[in-house]
Amino acid sequence: MKLNLKEHLPPLSALGPIIALLVASIFFTWQSEHFFSGQNFSLILQQVMVVGVIAIGQTLIILTAGIDLSCGMMMALGSIVMTKFATDLGMNPYLAILCGMLACVLIGFLNGALVTMVKLPPFIVTLGTMNIAFAVTQLYSHAQTITDIPEMMSFFGNTFSIGQTTVTYGTVLMLALYGLTWLYLRDTAPGRHIYAIGNNPEAARLTGIATGKIMLGIYMMAGLFYGVAALLSVARMGVGDPQGGQTDNLDSITAVVLGGTSLFGGRGSILGTLIGVLIVGVFRNGLTLMGVPSVYQVLVTGVLVILAVATDQLTHKKG
Repeated sequence: MKLNLKEHLPPLSALGPIIALLVASIFFTWQSEHFFSGQNFSLILQQVMVVGVIAIGQTLIILTAGIDLSCGMMMALGSIVMTKFATDLGMNPYLAILCGMLACVLIGFLNGALVTMVKLPPFIVTLGTMNIAFAVTQLYSHAQTITDIPEMMSFFGNTFSIGQTTVTYGTVLMLALYGLTWLYLRDTAPGRHIYAIGNNPEAARLTGIATGKIMLGIYMMAGLFYGVAALLSVARMGVGDPQGGQTDNLDSITAVVLGGTSLFGGRGSILGTLIGVLIVGVFRNGLTLMGVPSVYQVLVTGVLVILAVATDQLTHKKG
């Protein structure tokens, strides 16, 4: 009886990101004596935790064959709302954080409503709300960084020790959110419906799935993740930064694509996105340790994205 390895091995879209992460880690360990250490891995997780949480929301939307260009600006707006409400209005920090997250959820609702009710393309809708969120952020903050934030807002930037390694609470929160989202997509009916909508929305509707409600819920849920990312950004930077998040939309899409989620929708996993986030973090950290200028880091990231999209395209055609 012949053993068919092809039937037993995971697909290339699942194995590819893991292999890329391992190869990159081995290469940078060889190139820099400082790379392979618990403290450096903790630093990588700290550096990617904001984009990592944004990428969770982006993954949910891309699984439905959509895309979200507004996520970075929504995160920046959320951070400005929570810090200004706490500093200028003297609002309770917990309430101010909720207001910042609510601002992100409301824009997520606007995105979802325009996509599901008005039937506008997600690319156009989120391009518009990206500019709206940017303008509101600049006008409300007067393009000024918000300082003197309450100590409570910096909590997720605090650290605890595991042996010789210090870990931030924000890193733990990011990993916990990935775990919860993984369970949601795997073990709940709405989670499985997201894949069905991404594969064929009309077929999903005919089987009785409330596609409109689920899509609207996904955009609002993504907005909530961007609100959490706003809090992590404030905790990491110690300020509300109106200039923040300007490249986070592209970084999150990069992480999702590198993680093996198809831009055509219906295929991918949230754990793949976590690996994609780590690939970006490992490359940037490793190249920095090697003394490579940041412009070459962007160049390498661009090449990786093209390779990942080309792989997705080939897989989609074969499927």
